[in-house]
Amino acid sequence: MTAGQVEDARACADRALMLARQRGERGHEAWALRLLGEIAAHENAAADAEAPYAAALALATELGMRPLQAHCNYGLAKLHSPGNRKEALKHLRTAIIMYSEMNMQFWMQKAQTEVDQLG
Repeated sequence: MTAGQVEDARACADRALMLARQRGERGHEAWALRLLGEIAAHENAAADAEAPYAAALALATELGMRPLQAHCNYGLAKLHSPGNRKEALKHLRTAIIMYSEMNMQFWMQKAQTEVDQLG
């Protein structure tokens, strides 16, 4: 995706999701869902990104995958930041708390920068 090969990234993410579901690998399913959200967000398709982010967040929460939960909250915040400041801040604050608790300084600082930009 970073190299501009978005369709290839989507195909890989779709395949990863399919395989994870076939094999009952729920943790990998959650990561694949988040990747699909990231790809849609990268294409500025917020409506298409919200559902996979939310599904990944729900599954990560159920499985206790805290780093993934934080990343999903951060992704959801970026989706909401253009039009729904309140929702964006809610997700950013959650992500910052989680990043801080897990000592994920790099991500905590990125999320804090987003808060600062929202004002």
